[in-house]
Amino acid sequence: MVFKVGIISDTHGLLRPEAVHRLAGVDHIIHAGDIGRADVLDGLRRIAPVTAIRGNVDVGEWARDYPETTTVRLEGRSLYVLHDVNALSIDPTTLGIDAVISGHSHKVRIETIGGVLYLNPGSAGPRRFRLPITLATLDLGPGDLQPVIHDLGAG
Repeated sequence: MVFKVGIISDTHGLLRPEAVHRLAGVDHIIHAGDIGRADVLDGLRRIAPVTAIRGNVDVGEWARDYPETTTVRLEGRSLYVLHDVNALSIDPTTLGIDAVISGHSHKVRIETIGGVLYLNPGSAGPRRFRLPITLATLDLGPGDLQPVIHDLGAG
């Protein structure tokens, strides 16, 4: 059986209906920062349990409870979450991290370096520049991690 994780970032206060629809049925959701408003997480929690970190726009009382980085273990996999991958200050390979999940750039990234998956789901919030509106799912099953980028096709 495959455990499916929804990966979302840079919502900037906007939880799109297309994102809710795409995340329906996932087992866990990771928000990689720039949440924007607490009610975005409330909406995500109606779908599945949520692990969230704060990004550079997440200020105010509501955001104080969220760390800048976290490591979440799901299905025997270790996923390190931070907002800006350029601020990565650990060696994920040495620490046995399976995936580094980030946001911030609004640009999709799926790359494996040294056996570690680097995944940025892009931005699911308000359109920025001409970048697509996206999120990712990550299948945690036997074998390799299986990330998929989903274009929400939002106008």
